[in-house]
Amino acid sequence: MNRRKKILAMILLQTVIALLLSSCWNRRELNELAIAVGAGVDWVDNQYRLSVQVAIPGQVTSKRGASTQAPATLYTAEGDTIFEAARRMTQISPRKIYFSHLRIFLMDEAMAREGVAKVLDLLARDHEFRPDFYLAITKGTTAEEALKIMTPMETIPANKLFNSLQISDKSWSSSMVVTLDELINGITSTGKHPVLTGLMVTGDKKIGEDKKNVEDIYTPSQLQYSGLAVFKFDKLIGWLNEKDSRGYRLIRGDVKSSVGYVSCRNKGKVVLETLRTDTKLKGRLVDSRPELDIKVSLEGNIGSVECSGLDLTEPSTIRQLEVDMEEKVTKILEDVIDKVQTEHKVDIFGFGEAFHRSHPKTWKRIEQEWDDRYFTSLVTHVSVDYKIRGTGTTNDSFLNDLKE
Repeated sequence: MNRRKKILAMILLQTVIALLLSSCWNRRELNELAIAVGAGVDWVDNQYRLSVQVAIPGQVTSKRGASTQAPATLYTAEGDTIFEAARRMTQISPRKIYFSHLRIFLMDEAMAREGVAKVLDLLARDHEFRPDFYLAITKGTTAEEALKIMTPMETIPANKLFNSLQISDKSWSSSMVVTLDELINGITSTGKHPVLTGLMVTGDKKIGEDKKNVEDIYTPSQLQYSGLAVFKFDKLIGWLNEKDSRGYRLIRGDVKSSVGYVSCRNKGKVVLETLRTDTKLKGRLVDSRPELDIKVSLEGNIGSVECSGLDLTEPSTIRQLEVDMEEKVTKILEDVIDKVQTEHKVDIFGFGEAFHRSHPKTWKRIEQEWDDRYFTSLVTHVSVDYKIRGTGTTNDSFLNDLKE
């Protein structure tokens, strides 16, 4: 009898669990929601201005030009807190704005210089925000203005921003994807300060807000990623240009693919496509002062040859190209380290983290003074090894057969 009761109890329990799992306690119908795909915060007159780009379902799948309505709309509201601005937005939005499908989150320079910690706290605390969207800092424009720009190919501008950042991160290396969790870790960790990709609006912003921006083969106004924003904890303090940004990412060792070149002895260039990067950082103590070894190993292929008289079948020719590339990359790395040490004076490279791994006891003693006392005068030893693995489908160039 007891066994029968246990079996019935188990069946009842399984039935209840099945019923609970088959329902959703916070279910919302799609026609009751406004799906946010992009958002941004500007700091205006000591208030937060929140802008949210919402996809219009009926327009996303329709052909461009088939409707006079844009594929997305932008809602903007202000408040003393971001939460207040978001709730105030209900006065103009006919639906509850839903953030679980957010692709990109922007902050303007003024907001970033004020400090982004309060913004990030809301994003991390609210259960609607998934941590897989990307963040960027607008440069020379506001987040609101950037989210107004209409884009070709991708009808929803936020999708364009998401996809462009992914592609440039993998193929060019002057931009990088940063998620919410990665940014928070960068702000709270010791031995490394965070960076974020910069976003510019090129051309005429007013035309960019109009459908005219996507009607012709040439786009008058475009959204373009440009350089990296340098932070000290949660505050923006400066920028790295494109060249320095690429150097930064080489030091971090997360370059997936990139392109560079070396000059020929006469004229022209040999273009090299870098396909693999490996960086090792190791701290050392010299006369009780920290120093750092930076060893960067790269592999790539020859992408194009613009100079004549170059015999790629000769090992000595390949080795000379490797040496030239090693010298060029070394100069790029040394320049960006010097610039950050003298101008920004914060460790964005993770040198402190590397020294911590090598000398944990010494790090415990110096970590509070790392940026102010040690990083700015840190002696670094840069070593670059470049290996050319392929020359393409031909070892020769038809330029050798050209006659003057």
